[in-house]
Amino acid sequence: MGRVQVGVAERVESEQTSSWLAPRQLLVAPTLAGVILFFLIPLGTIVAYSFAQIDLVTYDIRFGWTLANYRGLGDPLYFHTLLRSIGLSVGTTVGCLLLGFPLAYFISRQSTSWQRILLVLVLVPFWTSFIVRVYSIETLLQNTGPVDDLLRALRIVSGHFNFLYTRGSIAVGIIYSYLPTMVLPIYVGLERIDVDVLEAAADLGASSRRTFLRVTLPLALPGVVVGCLIVGIPAMGEYVIPEILGGGKTLMLGNVITAQFLDVGNFTFGSSIAVALIAAMSLVLFARRYIRPLEGA
Repeated sequence: MGRVQVGVAERVESEQTSSWLAPRQLLVAPTLAGVILFFLIPLGTIVAYSFAQIDLVTYDIRFGWTLANYRGLGDPLYFHTLLRSIGLSVGTTVGCLLLGFPLAYFISRQSTSWQRILLVLVLVPFWTSFIVRVYSIETLLQNTGPVDDLLRALRIVSGHFNFLYTRGSIAVGIIYSYLPTMVLPIYVGLERIDVDVLEAAADLGASSRRTFLRVTLPLALPGVVVGCLIVGIPAMGEYVIPEILGGGKTLMLGNVITAQFLDVGNFTFGSSIAVALIAAMSLVLFARRYIRPLEGA
């Protein structure tokens, strides 16, 4: 009799679980449909186009599954653009780290009320349109602009500054635009450090410098890595900032991809560049995933 009751109870519980499971799956359906419709299908289309061939006279596309588009990435023009994109991405990521870590460290050492105020100030630039912020940098750096006038008034430069439409101006624009995304994850990592750990290091005779290098920095390393990924990956494919602050003179991969699609009409080669860029970024993310267990060893 007891076994029958147990079996009936298990059946009732199973039916209740299945009855709750269906509505939960239905709640996921809209999100899943959106991911398939707006992410997987466009991504699959780009991948398919990257292996196709196009006649630039008639714009007829033939899906012959050729690797000619990927072999074209070895052309010096596009290879140098790739190196330029990597250099700017790495350089601006390091710049954001050098500026963002001290700021995040300073914020994490303040009282709770001041932390909230300072975090709001860090987030204020996000309340303004990205395009408006980039054009504001152009206004600051242009000849007869505020920076140019200041440098001439201080007699640092004799003529005009002539900094706009260079790699340096692009780097400044990327650092300015992405700096908050570096500060926030580092702040989270620093804020989670237990104060007792720092006090224990001091009680054991460690100096402030040694405590920072041996305790604070290793514990904040996960936030540093996340911040570098958040800054470095989007910076690699940046389009708007090089277009505005580079003046069309200094191109990055995002500008080359756009030109292939909109100006040249070479959809297949543009798709291959996009796929190669996505693959490179994915390798970085996967490498980070496999390196993470080694950090805790």
